[in-house]
Amino acid sequence: MELIPGLPEDLACECLSRVPYQQFPAVGAVCKEWKAEIESPGFLSQRKSTGQCQVLVVLVQARPNPIGRYCSSGLKNMHPPIFLPTVFEPLSGQWVDLPPPPGCCDGLPRFCRLAAVRTELVVVGGLDPVTWDATNSVYVYSFLTSEWRRGADMPGGDRFFFGCASEGDRFVFVAGGHDKQKNSLRSAMAYDVHMDRWVQMPDMARERDECRGAFRGGKFLVISGYGTEAQGKFDRSVEAFDAAMWSWDPVEENVLEADTAPRACVDGQGDDALYTCRNRSRDIAALRGSTWTPVAGLPSDVASQNHVMRWRWKLLVFGYGSGCKPDVVSILDLCDNNTWTELEIPEEFRGTVDEGCVLEI
Repeated sequence: MELIPGLPEDLACECLSRVPYQQFPAVGAVCKEWKAEIESPGFLSQRKSTGQCQVLVVLVQARPNPIGRYCSSGLKNMHPPIFLPTVFEPLSGQWVDLPPPPGCCDGLPRFCRLAAVRTELVVVGGLDPVTWDATNSVYVYSFLTSEWRRGADMPGGDRFFFGCASEGDRFVFVAGGHDKQKNSLRSAMAYDVHMDRWVQMPDMARERDECRGAFRGGKFLVISGYGTEAQGKFDRSVEAFDAAMWSWDPVEENVLEADTAPRACVDGQGDDALYTCRNRSRDIAALRGSTWTPVAGLPSDVASQNHVMRWRWKLLVFGYGSGCKPDVVSILDLCDNNTWTELEIPEEFRGTVDEGCVLEI
């Protein structure tokens, strides 16, 4: 059966590739051939090659809790902010809500981790927003169907404040964090999104609580963190897991500068291994070889960064505004003389960013 009657196959495929992602559920419901096309690996490749790809920044963001909307019995008299998923398109400036997963009536787990795998968003772990107990839950949102599904729970007991990242195609890697007794962890594992199962990885060389995860050059990077006895004294080292060899490389010592928060670090691009946002010197720096090199100063209206993300040659810095200025988001273009662009945040989407990831659909 032809995808579009009367059109050559390649032209029909190009027509479908031009459909905005918001219409994917409707396209998939037309017929099984269209559904198979948008779910095929070549569909995303064609969208990218023809310039139709949409960049989606998915955030876990603090939002006001309307009375009676998100209220379990434990929150009815408190009305604290809740943390909900938000989708922001930096190229169009559009902000929209994502529905929370079924059963998450009080919002997403606090300090959960996000990862992007092809056209799906994966939400891993965190703390129950009412009881503050650790949860090992996994939720997967498909942008093709606009539906959530429950994934296999993360095994191995309680774990939170772990590092997490994806290679973007199949696996979500998790490492470090701490257990219920505040013991820092060395263990690591990977979630196979396609098979809905967890695979154990070799342990890291060191315990790493509150580490940052990133993925670069075929390797899962676990940045900084601290051991049980250190309690808040962040290590300056990085460990890298080679996904092809399924083994950890030797620990890289003294990678970070003193007092660098791992939360401010992201994977690099080109010759830059890592980027970090330095609040003390108020700049963005790149790790080139073994040297941190200033790239650009922070905009004057950014008092401090709250969350840093990267897509291609752009850095997104979500921060607190200076003076009475509300939260701000700025984009640093690393290919355009390191210029900053401040983006407008609609009033209803202002709020602290807990976590985020980038999808290109």
